[in-house]
Amino acid sequence: MLFPTPSLAVDDERVLDEIERMRLALRHQVRTAPAKWTEGLRKYLTADAVAASNSIEGFKVSTIDVEDLLEGERDVEVSEENREETLAYQRMMTYIQTLHDVDDFSYSKGLVNGLHWMLQGHRHTVRKPAGQWRRGPVYVTDARDPSIAAYTAPDAGDVPSLMEELVDWLNDGDEAHPLVRAAMAHLHLVSIHPWADGNGRMSRSLQTLMIAREGVLAPEFSSIEAWLGRPGNTWEYYRELGRRGSEYLPDQDVSGWVRFNLTAYHQQAQTVQGRLDRSGQVWSLLADFVEAAGMDERVVTALHDVAMSGRVRRSRYEHAEGLSVQQAQRDLRELVTAQVLEPVGRTRARYYTAGPRFPERALGVARTPMRLVAPFVG
Repeated sequence: MLFPTPSLAVDDERVLDEIERMRLALRHQVRTAPAKWTEGLRKYLTADAVAASNSIEGFKVSTIDVEDLLEGERDVEVSEENREETLAYQRMMTYIQTLHDVDDFSYSKGLVNGLHWMLQGHRHTVRKPAGQWRRGPVYVTDARDPSIAAYTAPDAGDVPSLMEELVDWLNDGDEAHPLVRAAMAHLHLVSIHPWADGNGRMSRSLQTLMIAREGVLAPEFSSIEAWLGRPGNTWEYYRELGRRGSEYLPDQDVSGWVRFNLTAYHQQAQTVQGRLDRSGQVWSLLADFVEAAGMDERVVTALHDVAMSGRVRRSRYEHAEGLSVQQAQRDLRELVTAQVLEPVGRTRARYYTAGPRFPERALGVARTPMRLVAPFVG
């Protein structure tokens, strides 16, 4: 038995309508914006989702380091464990993103187990098999006292039938709004806890896949994982899951879970819109600066990365602009000579940050924090 999808209250419907309007406006803006800086935003959002979801599980890698790792950069100062977890999650997320417009797509136990192997294959052991249902009990322990089971998942013998029921629901389901269904899928999977490890990230990834399949926004804009990964939100996330009880009790009202996810959708849409707006303003300011300085317009890409993310590497600039190694090195060297950029580190590990003559207005816009509005008041 799965959790029944709750009916929406009037306030829920209002917030869902607001989310839909924001997402449609965001889709239009992305489609009409210059490809160069929307492509950078797509990469940032993917990296931010990977960094955030891994951070919930204790793997701490900054978004900018994840961006570099996803670009194939080897000289990033992270532990080998964090590197492996980041790249594994990125491979799975990349595959999920490619599924958003597959015509003959369907959910299956093989699909979710395959995704789990992408995520956990590097950790595969007899005791904790990857890509296979768990063979024994699994517990979510209390963060303050690991000797206490905050949640005990269903018996391992019940997992195959529960997952078959979930797959049937994913393919046929109910008539609820796609965003509500995606939230419910997350709850179903994390509550069944079908694997020995990796259940949280798999559940968040399934939600991302369902939102992407809906087709309103490109997959990179569809995830709420970055929102869930903020410390205060992570605490609320675990608290909301904890309200479901210490064991699998699907015959209950889960309206609170749906409302929590509506808040996440709403505030993540605000966040993406804010970054998109800032990104566009920063690009325009940098384009004006480059033109006035008589520089090649392609260096705006490098300067934009510095303003929005704090640094740029030669390899990242080279790939973004389709340059040779020599061209990218020459451009960055000239920017250093002009004191627009400053080099940090040596040889392959070198990256570039803002120099004393980097345009302050662009940095000011990029660093101005935005204010998030709470969709439910009172």
